[in-house]
Amino acid sequence: MADDDGFEDFYRGTRQRVMTFLYAMCGDRADAQDAAQEAYVRAWQRWSTIAGYDDPEAWVRTVGYRVCASRWRKARNAVVAYRRHGTAPQTGPPSEDTVALVRALRHLPPADREAVVLHHLLDLTVADVAARTGVPANTIKTRLVRGRRALAGLLGTDLTGEYTNA
Repeated sequence: MADDDGFEDFYRGTRQRVMTFLYAMCGDRADAQDAAQEAYVRAWQRWSTIAGYDDPEAWVRTVGYRVCASRWRKARNAVVAYRRHGTAPQTGPPSEDTVALVRALRHLPPADREAVVLHHLLDLTVADVAARTGVPANTIKTRLVRGRRALAGLLGTDLTGEYTNA
């Protein structure tokens, strides 16, 4: 952390001018406040160096303005991307089956739920699930069997065969 010798006085003496400048430059009071706050945080972190500058306030104004400009660029890029790609396609509400599955999954123990979701919904192999969870493959197989049985009971479906694939 920076030494705050003189920073508090500097802040009190310059904050109104910096805010006025940033508000005039960016045209939005909230953006100006955010940019000023970011600029002063950066100044405080480097205060031992910045305090020795001929005009520390100019440094804060410049940093604040650059923060505003960076936000403008991000906003402009978002508009360009929107125009290029459009909005995301509308999706309908979840089906009754999806709602029932999610409700049933909530009743499984977390370890069984994780194994079922990774294997059956994300199509990972048992070996991949084992590697990602740090659990032996045979334990994953056990969790899958247990999870499928519990889901079958919760969803009122019949299991035609036991899980045996690796």
